[in-house]
Amino acid sequence: MSRHILAIDQGTTSSRAIVFDGRMRAVATGQKEFPQHYPDSGWVEHDPEDIWKSVVTTVRTALRKAKLKGSDIAAIGITNQRETVVVWERDTGRPIHNAIVWQDRRTAPLCEKLKERGLERTFSKKTGLLLDPYFSGTKLAWILDHVKGARKRAAKGELLAGTIDSFLIWRLTGGATHVTDATNASRTLLYNIEKNVWDDELLDILDVPKNMLPAVKDSADDFGTTLKKLFGAEIPILGVAGDQQAAVIGQACFEPGMLKATYGTGCFAVLNTGNTLVRSKNRLLTTIAYRLDGRTTYALEGSIFVAGAAVQWLRDGLKVIGKAADSGALAEKADPTQHLYLVPAFVGLGAPHWDAEARGAIYGLTRNSGPAEFARATLESVAYQTHDLLHAMRRDWRGGTDSTVLRVDGGMVASDWTMQCVADMLDAPVDRPTVLETTALGAAWLAGSRAGVWPDAKQFAGSWSLDRRFEPQMDEATRRAKLQGWQDAVRRTLTR
Repeated sequence: MSRHILAIDQGTTSSRAIVFDGRMRAVATGQKEFPQHYPDSGWVEHDPEDIWKSVVTTVRTALRKAKLKGSDIAAIGITNQRETVVVWERDTGRPIHNAIVWQDRRTAPLCEKLKERGLERTFSKKTGLLLDPYFSGTKLAWILDHVKGARKRAAKGELLAGTIDSFLIWRLTGGATHVTDATNASRTLLYNIEKNVWDDELLDILDVPKNMLPAVKDSADDFGTTLKKLFGAEIPILGVAGDQQAAVIGQACFEPGMLKATYGTGCFAVLNTGNTLVRSKNRLLTTIAYRLDGRTTYALEGSIFVAGAAVQWLRDGLKVIGKAADSGALAEKADPTQHLYLVPAFVGLGAPHWDAEARGAIYGLTRNSGPAEFARATLESVAYQTHDLLHAMRRDWRGGTDSTVLRVDGGMVASDWTMQCVADMLDAPVDRPTVLETTALGAAWLAGSRAGVWPDAKQFAGSWSLDRRFEPQMDEATRRAKLQGWQDAVRRTLTR
């Protein structure tokens, strides 16, 4: 039996497919970007057909590069942008509207109305989430309210809804299975994470018919098999996890107290709390880290909406760098006597502030401020925001976070300057692994372990290897002064 595993990593700006061999090494990759749509201020959409085509193309590309056929793949694992939601026709599989992306803020007024009704505590108690446009439930309600005839069709059972994983599985299996996993379900504002069921009360509040929603499975489970015509063979789909939870698994953070942060478009820090469902008192999210063999492992999560996206702003908006990798070198040239603070609230502020109306601001400008100072302020903003998340986690969970080592992954971690800045602001070690494709690796491990061709969790954790540890080097007085300046900048930016 083949020991090759294929991971589909469907992200916010591109789709990737990575083939891993039996030794869990990436041997071939296909990647394809797809268009972003901004129909109104604060709105972000994707055409689901673009996503679907990009996934099929990248899988075929990865197989071709690996010189493998579909029959050489033991299983497929899927990881995806989590809170992005699609509604499609049960009979045809055709979407009735563009996917509304996790970054989209159009449902902020609905979230405010629900808060005014005193319902945030109800949602938070059951889902571990806050009432914010970030999550899928209000997006789904918006589509039902704004697409002509959608509510009537949904009531008749003619429409299906789900996060990107569900839409892809529906297409990959030719409509044979409508499923998701517990990690993706836990991000919808509709799923009771303690009882592990779609919650009738929450469904009723948002007026979402339960018959639209997928069956919820473990993260390593039988999700169906692909149509033979797609990749030349029927390949079982055996692993699914939202992107941040897949990174938790790929970083082998299987023990309570282990912490990872992924630096991509945004930054997402996740702390494993084991079988303990910790209810945050500091506006972090309580979520499902993974569910294996029917046992749920929980986590605390802090979500930063803008991390790598701020570097893209330097490149595409301000045009002060030619490529993202240039940001660290430019930041090193900044005048140390200038103290610029960028609060990158381009789409609002996430944890622990959750201010959907806040917008980006920069403080401390002088006549001598230039590209280098902007680059430093941009990269430092990522470190400051990470500090805010870890500080909140330490207050919420007394399970050893004072000595926690942060495991990092994502595109930004290639920058030594940025990772050293993170270590300095956290006053804690930052570990960068040898394998940076941790999100895809996590999805692959779920599928590979389920297929019986990859090792169990303990052996998999033993294979994790360190590329470099960044130890804090900044003196306490400088660190404290920088953080005070940042906190003042955030206070000035918040709208409430």
